Amino acid sequence: MSKFQPIEFYKNKTHSYELLPLRFEALDDQSYVVTNMAGEYLTLPRDKLSKLVKHQLTSSDPDYINLRARHFLVDDKTSIAKDLLAIKLRTKYSNLSEFTGLHIFVVSLRCEHSCPYCQVSRASDDKVAFDMSKEVADKSLDLALKAPAQNIKIEFQGGEPLLNFPLIKYIVERAESLRGTKNIGYVIATNLALINDQVLEFCKQHKIQISTSLDGPKDLHNHNRPRKGSNSYEKAIEGIASTRRYLGKYSVSALMTTTKASLGRVKEIIDEYVEREFGGIFLRPLSPYGFALKTKTYAAYDAEKWHEFFVEGLEYIIELNRRGKEFREFYAATILSKMLTSTEPGYVDLMSPAGIGIGAVVYNYDGKVFASDESRMLAEMGENKFQIGHVLKDTYEQIFLSDALLDPIEESFAYSVPMCTDCAFESYCGADPVFHYGIYKDFVGRKPDSEFCNRNMKIFKYLIKRMEEDSFVKQLFTDWAQPNA
Repeated sequence: MSKFQPIEFYKNKTHSYELLPLRFEALDDQSYVVTNMAGEYLTLPRDKLSKLVKHQLTSSDPDYINLRARHFLVDDKTSIAKDLLAIKLRTKYSNLSEFTGLHIFVVSLRCEHSCPYCQVSRASDDKVAFDMSKEVADKSLDLALKAPAQNIKIEFQGGEPLLNFPLIKYIVERAESLRGTKNIGYVIATNLALINDQVLEFCKQHKIQISTSLDGPKDLHNHNRPRKGSNSYEKAIEGIASTRRYLGKYSVSALMTTTKASLGRVKEIIDEYVEREFGGIFLRPLSPYGFALKTKTYAAYDAEKWHEFFVEGLEYIIELNRRGKEFREFYAATILSKMLTSTEPGYVDLMSPAGIGIGAVVYNYDGKVFASDESRMLAEMGENKFQIGHVLKDTYEQIFLSDALLDPIEESFAYSVPMCTDCAFESYCGADPVFHYGIYKDFVGRKPDSEFCNRNMKIFKYLIKRMEEDSFVKQLFTDWAQPNA
C-alpha cells in the first residue's frame, strides 16, 4: 500500500479559508460581480459564488486562486493579504489629505446667452449688481490660499465670467503675488463669445486653461444655447481656434449638455468633437437645478432615455477606437479609474465621503460660500441648505468646520448609508447629498427611486459586462482608466 494519498485527494480537498469583506450583485441570470473593500472586482458564475460564501471552494479551483490574489479570501498562504487590502484602501482615501483642490470664483452672474437649461439662473448682461467686488474677491482668495492642498485650481465661472474680465486679471495677479509655495492652476469656464486677443494674451502669460461648451453640430448647439445673432456655435468654434493659436492645442476643453433635442443625435455630437480634434467627450445629462427646472428642460427626458443615449454613444466611441481613432468618453473613464486602479479621480459627484467642500468650494459673486457648484445652483432656486458661510463674515475654520458642511458629509457617507453599504458598487459611486436633497429634501434620498443611483448602477454593470465579453474593450477601458495615459 502506498504511503502517499492519490493526487485526487489533494485536488478535491476543501481548503480552510477566511472570507474578507465582500459584496456582490447579479450582472445577469448567470453571473455575479463580486467586489472587495478596495473596489477590486471579479465576476463569478452563480454556483461558484454559492460555493465561495459556503466555504466550499477548493484551493485548486482557478477562481479560488483569483479570489485569493484579489484579497477576497485569506488562507495559510496569504498572511499579508489583510495588510495589502488596507494599503489599497488607504490609497483610495489618500486624496482626503489634499483638502479642497478646486476653488470656484463666480465673478459675475451676468450672461449674454439665454440657455433654457442654464443651471445657475444667470442674470441679464447689463445688471452689474451681479458682479463680484474686489473686497469679496480678496477675502475669497485668502480663504482659497488657506486650503491644506498644495496644488489648487482656481476656476472662474459665471454667468459668463469674461463679462467681468478685469476682476479675473486682478485675482490672478494677486494670487500669484500671495501663493507662496502653493502651485496654482487657473481655468476660465466661458462660452467664448467674448474672448479676444487681450484676454488670450493674459491667459498665455499666466498659463490659464479654457473650458467651454459645445453641445454638438451647429443647429443643435444654437438651438440649445440661444443668444442675440443666433451665432453661439460660430463664436464657440472661432474661440476654440483662437485659443489654440495662442495657448496650444490642449489648452481648451469642452463640455456638452444632453437636452431632449440631443437624443438620437449622439453620433453627430461625437463626430463634431472628433472633427474639432478633441480627445474625448463627456456625455453629460442635465442636472435638476436652475432654469433647467423652471423651463421644464430637465423633465424632457428620463434616466432610461439618457442611458440609451449614453450606451449608443459609448458603443460608437468603442467602434471609433477599433478603427484606429483614439477617443474616449470621460465619465466612463472616471468610473473605470475607480474600478481598475487605486486612484481616486476626485470627481465631486462620485466621491464618498461627498466631495462637497472637500473636492471643491464655490465663492459666489455676493460673498456667499457654497459647498459645491450644484449647491449654489440650488441656492439660486431659493434653497440655501448648502451655504456654508460668507467670506466677509466667517473665518476659514468657521466655514469648513460648519455643521452646514459636516452634517451632509457625515450623513451621506455611502459606506454607512442603508442599501449603499450592501451595494457591490459602493466603491465606484458617490454620495451626492446635494442632488438628493434637491430631490428628496434629505441628504441620502430613497435609493430604489434615486435617479442618481439607478443611472450609475446601470453604467457600472454595463462597463463590467463589456469588459468581460470583449478583450478589445477590456484593453481599451484599461487604458482609459489610467488618468495620465
